[in-house]
Amino acid sequence: MTDLPTPEELDAARQLLDGVSVVTPMEESRWLSALTGGQVLLKCENLQRTGSFKTRGAYVRIARLSEEERARGVVAASAGNHAQGVALAAQMLGIKATVFMPEGAPIPKEKATRGYGADVVLHGRYLEDALVRARAFADETGAVLIHPFDHVDIVAGQASAGLEIVEQAPDVETVLVPTGGGGLLSGIALAVKAHRPDVRVVGVQAEGAAAFPGSLSQGSPQALESMQTMADGIAVGCPGEVTFACVRDHVDEIVTVSEESLSQALLALLERAKLVVEPAGAAAVARILDEPLAHGGRTVAVISGGNIDPLLLSKVIRHGLAAGGRFLYLRVCIPDVPGGLARLLAELGEMGANILEVAHERISPSLSIDEVEVRLQMETRGEPHAEQVLARLRERGYSVYE
Repeated sequence: MTDLPTPEELDAARQLLDGVSVVTPMEESRWLSALTGGQVLLKCENLQRTGSFKTRGAYVRIARLSEEERARGVVAASAGNHAQGVALAAQMLGIKATVFMPEGAPIPKEKATRGYGADVVLHGRYLEDALVRARAFADETGAVLIHPFDHVDIVAGQASAGLEIVEQAPDVETVLVPTGGGGLLSGIALAVKAHRPDVRVVGVQAEGAAAFPGSLSQGSPQALESMQTMADGIAVGCPGEVTFACVRDHVDEIVTVSEESLSQALLALLERAKLVVEPAGAAAVARILDEPLAHGGRTVAVISGGNIDPLLLSKVIRHGLAAGGRFLYLRVCIPDVPGGLARLLAELGEMGANILEVAHERISPSLSIDEVEVRLQMETRGEPHAEQVLARLRERGYSVYE
């Protein structure tokens, strides 16, 4: 049986973090509260040092190393957030750090990790590939491996966020936590349940990288064969032994959200809460948007991180706009006669659709000799407006394909 941190050990870890980590704000979200009919609060770990909760666990783990272990240095594997946490903690404690990151790791996370003084090595496609190389490096050099989630000190450090939640929202009923390997979820579950065992703690995973549902059904950690998600911060293919035991025994439910939901949540947080959040950090809000009526009580949604590449941010914003009906892509067949395109564009203009791009196609097996297919990309005011545009075109006799 895996030993988990006791409430006393969680308190000791929090004391260790005093003056190191930030007590992040708890912000009420009026727009989410109106949507759910309850009260929704956002625990803003995107405003933590290094931009994510990872600083908490990394510092506790490294601070508890012996002098002999510190002399050997530390090594870690991370897609970016844990890398920055380890690099900052090692810098603060005067310890050499080497970090292996997947080759597709976001550039700002890589640069920030180097900026905190760590040696960064890009290796492999997934976090698991980098972790294998980090373990080999530890064997070769004697450096201490700082696992991103599967260690009791890491879990104890992340639990400090849970202790803050209980203090900042003493009447909370449900806590939603973005979940990859389960370190944050485990820590929050242990901390919250120690003080409020009646609170529901729910882990939220990306559909394309959800290792916990299968692992829990099988009764042990099970590795995914592949992963596909924009949420690199929670793209973990297999739970750890420590986190699996904690989630199994202390977490009430694991749910998943789609890529569309993640992008819409990220966009909504940017527009409505004025918060820059990475896709992984938006997972809890994505769950609320998916099932608003299931969160009608007092709910805390943890925003786990805000480290996002500006290029990815622009792509996710466009994806979120499209998923929310704000971008509309259509193929419309019109007669190949003078004025045909002008009449179509006039109809769209009268409906208030803003045309971004127009393309003609005259040669296609699906077109008759007197037809033209027009491909359109346009801005709308949302799904109801997009549906009105489609209905208007069909009323006018146009053949419209989405």
